[in-house]
Amino acid sequence: MTIGLMAIAVFTMLFTMVAKRLSSTMITAPMLFMAFGFLLHRLGFIAKGDAEGLLHVVAEVALILLLFLDAAKIELTSLRLRHVWPQRMLLLGLPLAILLGTAAAWLFLPGNWSLVTLALVAALLAPTDAALGQSVVSNQQVPERVRHGLTVESGLNDGLALPAILLFASLVMGTEGSGDDRNWYLFAASQLILGPVVGIAMGYAGGQILLFAKKHELTADVYEGVGAIALACGTYLMAEVVDGNGFIAAFVAGLTFGNVIKGRCKFIFEFTESEGQLLAWAAFLLLGLVLIPGVIGHLTLPMLGFILTSLFVVRPIAIWISLMGTDASPMTRVFFGWFGPRGLATALFALLILPELGHALTEPILAIAINTVWISALLHGLSAAPLANLYARKIAQSGDCPEKMPVTMAFAEQRTRTGVLP
Repeated sequence: MTIGLMAIAVFTMLFTMVAKRLSSTMITAPMLFMAFGFLLHRLGFIAKGDAEGLLHVVAEVALILLLFLDAAKIELTSLRLRHVWPQRMLLLGLPLAILLGTAAAWLFLPGNWSLVTLALVAALLAPTDAALGQSVVSNQQVPERVRHGLTVESGLNDGLALPAILLFASLVMGTEGSGDDRNWYLFAASQLILGPVVGIAMGYAGGQILLFAKKHELTADVYEGVGAIALACGTYLMAEVVDGNGFIAAFVAGLTFGNVIKGRCKFIFEFTESEGQLLAWAAFLLLGLVLIPGVIGHLTLPMLGFILTSLFVVRPIAIWISLMGTDASPMTRVFFGWFGPRGLATALFALLILPELGHALTEPILAIAINTVWISALLHGLSAAPLANLYARKIAQSGDCPEKMPVTMAFAEQRTRTGVLP
């Protein structure tokens, strides 16, 4: 165990020394950390049993904080009025991805699975993770409006997909039995209603307290980050106390908190670049150490067909349809459709809900989710830099186009085209 931990520390230190250089190549941090975790498993430096408990702790903490802080960055008024592309991808593209994903699951997965089980699998594969294609959102040659659209979408779609995942999971438990005699329909209702209520209350109260403290100079930037983390975790625990869903509560609290303070907490924007990176790396490493070695052996041809269909067909079609009627060019729609990597949200949601199923579905659904994550990490990681550079060159040759507009100008142009402005 000690040797394994030392190896992780040395590997992480060495990675940070070349991280900037690697960010412009086809090698991504998730790929490397999952591969290193898999190597540790093969070498036997860390026993799987020792890492399993740590994986669940890291998974829950990562999910709570990332849901809260990603949501806190989004100004709802700005999203509604100015960011047409991510708004369409979230409100139309995400439900379409679940619907089309359910149809794809029906084609490839076992015929004895119920429709709601297929929908659960499709919902698990709907959230995206920009970290797996970091060289796209960090490539300054890609227009800011495009990079911002991908970032906003990936920051919000995991929280928006979670209610659907919980609903379908509860329906599976209620219709197929889970060995638990609780009323799963009432359970789903309480999770989906009480979680947001707690999130709104905690987020609003936390935001008002922060504004009061800043106004009276009672706090400073160095302390506000600790307060934001405590608020996220406290919201999760409060929701659990009242039988709401803690993760939905954390997401809604982040949205509420961010729109109360309106950008006046630097930690929210700095976390992803510092502590959030370490947390995400740890989660990917533990996936490679604990889960990937077991699920690779369960990867069948039908399962692979479904995963590839989800990546290459389901999301691209859903995004293309959702952006119809906007000023996004066909090339941009294809670009958005491909760069929807499946990452931590897919893996962590599967880990958190599947133990509740308590029957034979747990193993195959977990295999689908985790195999999707490492396949997506590989495909999107390898394609991110070259395709982002190709897209940037094509856009640069297009002259004046909507993709090059600043967000505010794009908003004004959209209103002019629709006759709202003179």
